[in-house]
Amino acid sequence: MAGNRITYYVVQPFVRDEEGVLYALEPIEARDMGSASRRARAYADAGGGGIAFSRSGDPSSGDWDDAVVIGRYGEIPEEVEA
Repeated sequence: MAGNRITYYVVQPFVRDEEGVLYALEPIEARDMGSASRRARAYADAGGGGIAFSRSGDPSSGDWDDAVVIGRYGEIPEEVEA
């Protein structure tokens, strides 16, 4: 029997440390696509960056689709851009 599929929205924020090195903070769950985009843009506006994405799947089976990028804002580390 198939479980219920859900979609969740996430922001991966990036900020700069005292030396100016860009690094990732813990991902933040957002309530919807618009909220994820706004939060990611806010990190960009503050001098860092953010990636908003969604992920859909069935938590009961552990079957998840690949992440879908909603938007990339501001500065993103090169290793993440690849």
